[in-house]
Amino acid sequence: MFRQDRTNPSTAVSNWRGNRSTPKAWPSTATSTWLNGGLFGAAGLTAFGGIITQYVDSGTTYRVHTFRGSGKFYVASGAADVEYLVVAGGGAGGGKTATAYGMAGGGGAGSTVTSGAFAVSAGTYTIVVGTGGAAASAANGGSGTDSTAFGATGDGGGGGGGGGTVGGTVPAGGSGGGGGTVSGGSTGGLASGVGTGNAGGDGSENDASTRAGGGGGGAGAAGQDAQARGAAHGGEGGNGATYIGIGNSSGHTTAVYAGGGGAAGGTWAAGGTGGGGTGSAGLPTGGVVNSGSGGGGNGSDSGVVATGKDGAAGIVIIRYAVA
Repeated sequence: MFRQDRTNPSTAVSNWRGNRSTPKAWPSTATSTWLNGGLFGAAGLTAFGGIITQYVDSGTTYRVHTFRGSGKFYVASGAADVEYLVVAGGGAGGGKTATAYGMAGGGGAGSTVTSGAFAVSAGTYTIVVGTGGAAASAANGGSGTDSTAFGATGDGGGGGGGGGTVGGTVPAGGSGGGGGTVSGGSTGGLASGVGTGNAGGDGSENDASTRAGGGGGGAGAAGQDAQARGAAHGGEGGNGATYIGIGNSSGHTTAVYAGGGGAAGGTWAAGGTGGGGTGSAGLPTGGVVNSGSGGGGNGSDSGVVATGKDGAAGIVIIRYAVA
């Protein structure tokens, strides 16, 4: 499960200061103002923005700027090669109306984009962090929105297909949403092909013996098709993938992001690793915060409204070696 420990307990921004002789940091209230005497001159780069952490991995010291929301990466002076991870917002799980029986698909994860060495120099770089898709009871879950940094774009994940709907197309996205239960079954949404993402799993026929949705796609694997394991079993979300971490006092040099949401069925279905929400008829869960994961699908074998769960917002991480 994705986890990010904050550098400072402030609910707004980090404001820890070390060396008081250091000039005041980037003044935006949306960015970190964590200062330390060792911050300046590292790797020939003086940079601010996001939540700043630092860790040692295999003998190399890395500084990391993490954006949980949109902001600016400000290079005050110098130049250096950085690497980045861009994760788009995940799609919401599907739901259904009170007039239909059915099980919905899980939301697809946002796509992920990574870089090798990317050169930055003095200037301001706009960072956009995509939001998670909003769940709805009507049918398909909402799709996540795109994340962008340094000209690279990750596509928002597709929402999960609605249960009990007639026809309709399951949204594509960075990873596609899982199919819901419709007459003839419902094909999972396709991946957009931008960055790393996979298709959602297929939903089943909408009848009592096989009624289950498909799992949303993840960065590391496609969503699972609806399963009939005794009671119909929703497809599990596709697993996420491992990328650079944000670091903290315990390390965490890598982390898993962008898991697909599980689908609703007669029994619950797990979300993909990296933060995918659980699919369930009645008790789905949303994607883990800032993981870019899909939300779980909902459904019912009775005439009640069933609303899926929201997808998770994405994240942007910038890392560079410290001299």
